[in-house]
Amino acid sequence: MKGPPRRILDDLRRARVLVIHPRDEDGTVLISQLRRLGCEVNAVWPLPAALPEGTDTVFISVEDTATDQAVQVFEGHDPAIIAVVTYESPTSLRAIYDLNAHGVMSKPLRPLGILTQFTLARYRHGYEARMTAKVRKLEDTLKGRRLVDRAIRLLVDEQGLAEDAAYRLLRDQATSERITMAAIAEDLIAAHETMRRLGLGR
Repeated sequence: MKGPPRRILDDLRRARVLVIHPRDEDGTVLISQLRRLGCEVNAVWPLPAALPEGTDTVFISVEDTATDQAVQVFEGHDPAIIAVVTYESPTSLRAIYDLNAHGVMSKPLRPLGILTQFTLARYRHGYEARMTAKVRKLEDTLKGRRLVDRAIRLLVDEQGLAEDAAYRLLRDQATSERITMAAIAEDLIAAHETMRRLGLGR
């Protein structure tokens, strides 16, 4: 096996999985199939007070777990979450929503389908992480642009510089100090605010 299919299986085998499920027939099927795939699997019941270090994927029986407690346990860890449900009840649907589950499996569990949901959940989780990083980068870029624009306006209003000259001044200083223009702009704005509070500004 070569190419993308091989990379997908390699990714699954590197996963560190936590199964939060009663020790019943469904739990046994799930754990056995995951171990057969070759990934690292820990199984616990009931919901632990904290996730084991390094856990990146969680299969959780939602009907048997207090969702609000699960959300608190997962907070700050951001694992891929696969909800295991028995019925499509309003309670189960609410739990899936609150957990922001990346995949759903219905009982009774069978080996066929576990690999598919495992793969899709990890892909969706990774896609969300990439999109979140892009959005954060765009937000940082926009924030930096606003800081630079404000700093230029200060230099124009307070120092009488032309806009292009103010821009070049910020750019050259940033290059000299090997930091971003946004950082230089932020320092300039902070200095201006300090001077203003001391009654030394215009």
